[in-house]
Amino acid sequence: QVHLVESGGGLVQPGGSLRLSCAASGRTLSTLGVGWFRQAPGNERNEREFVAAIRRIVGTTYYADSVKGRFTISKNDTKNTFYLQMNSLKPEETAVYYCAASEYGLPVLRSSSTYWGQGTQVTVSS
Repeated sequence: QVHLVESGGGLVQPGGSLRLSCAASGRTLSTLGVGWFRQAPGNERNEREFVAAIRRIVGTTYYADSVKGRFTISKNDTKNTFYLQMNSLKPEETAVYYCAASEYGLPVLRSSSTYWGQGTQVTVSS
């Protein structure tokens, strides 16, 4: 069993930056694929949007087209924590951000093998 706890959300002005953290326990982070999803206001759980991910073992990173060049996913295996650095944030990126992990390659939205954090609110507004 993997337990994930996010931190770092909050209110930021358009164009600003935030860094989200996700602390994992129960499994060593190096054995997990990890990622971030977001759920916009009014959307259902199954409408969570993929944001970024790191593939298990090989470490390949993936990004949604909408965040490429502005967001960076990274991890620190020593701290068993992974991160999402978000720059040049836009109001439409207001959402609850969820970290996710999987023992199989990459975390997938509709997979029973994906573990989820509790979510952290990010609000982009002036």
